Amino acid sequence: MPLPLERVALVHDWLTGMRGGEKCLEVLCEIFPRADLFTLLHNRGSVSPRIEERRIVTSFVQHLPGAARGYRRYLPVFPRAAESFDLHGYDLVISSSHCVVKGVRPQAGALHVCYCHTPMRYIWDQFDAYFGPGQASPLVRAAARLVRHPLQRWDVRSAARVHHFIANSETVRQRIQRHYERCALVVHPPVDCRLFAPDPGSPGDYFLAVGALSGYKRVDLAIDAARRARARLLVVGQGPDLERLRKRARGAAVEFLPWQSTHDLARLYARCRALLFPGVEDFGITPLEVMASGRPVIARAAGGALETVVAGETGIHVASEAAEDWAQVLRGFRDDAFDARRLRNHAERFDRARYVREMRQTLERLWQEWTEKCA
Repeated sequence: MPLPLERVALVHDWLTGMRGGEKCLEVLCEIFPRADLFTLLHNRGSVSPRIEERRIVTSFVQHLPGAARGYRRYLPVFPRAAESFDLHGYDLVISSSHCVVKGVRPQAGALHVCYCHTPMRYIWDQFDAYFGPGQASPLVRAAARLVRHPLQRWDVRSAARVHHFIANSETVRQRIQRHYERCALVVHPPVDCRLFAPDPGSPGDYFLAVGALSGYKRVDLAIDAARRARARLLVVGQGPDLERLRKRARGAAVEFLPWQSTHDLARLYARCRALLFPGVEDFGITPLEVMASGRPVIARAAGGALETVVAGETGIHVASEAAEDWAQVLRGFRDDAFDARRLRNHAERFDRARYVREMRQTLERLWQEWTEKCA
């Protein structure tokens, strides 16, 4: 049975930049070109034209003081913001959630499918990465501990409003089972391989780290490893930890760059020695973009990297969190140890066309089962 094109609502946590979750949302916007989009906060112009062109409904978070930049400080009120959306009149609700929007309240009789990037990492497995010693002030850490358990209770309770979960990785599927005691299908996120290509020349002299500069990304570990190995490191991204990381990098061969255009990022990918990926990620589109550019990945042997980085073929797994162990890998790294064609072929297994096909087929099946059940 074909998917409905009318009376469909898409829901996304916030629209403040084009990262992995927004790339998934962009495909959902293609599948449902007339769907309305609900989000806690929208910084205009921060996402792709395909997302920006539709009707976007924001929550009261949009109007809170300083929310455009400091929206994370309002985490305790996010559940109420998600529940405030009026979804009457929509027969199909698809939430793209890594924080709270899987907790929206669809109308009775509507199907709610959640494409889950992860259960709220701030309150579950990555709490210390955001609020541990050295990551936040004592006042913020105390406040986080105070609201953690109420948010966990809400997170588990609101999972019952989802009829079907689709996880973006096996890692996230396991988290959904652990925290919500719910089963989930797996559809890996899209990698737009056509935007990237190997460089036939020799790689440059730098390692690369790319992503939001927040605690769980462990850019601090990449910086410490580069310092110990006396290696050059380019860090691309922005986020709340930028100034802390700048201070940590003083005296090391580390350069910070803001978010880059796709064209410039593709050039950095293709010329790097390798991408450093030290965090425990939900999935990780960036490593596959680097592989599509013909370069390998040095990744923490945990999380989504276990599904994307093949040790010895497309990169290197590092089991340790010790900076010296990472530095040792950098010292011994050989630029000619990986084949660009094999790296590219591996990335193409996760190409955007595959995601479009799998997501559409999965949603069509769930919609058919729902309509037959409700008939």
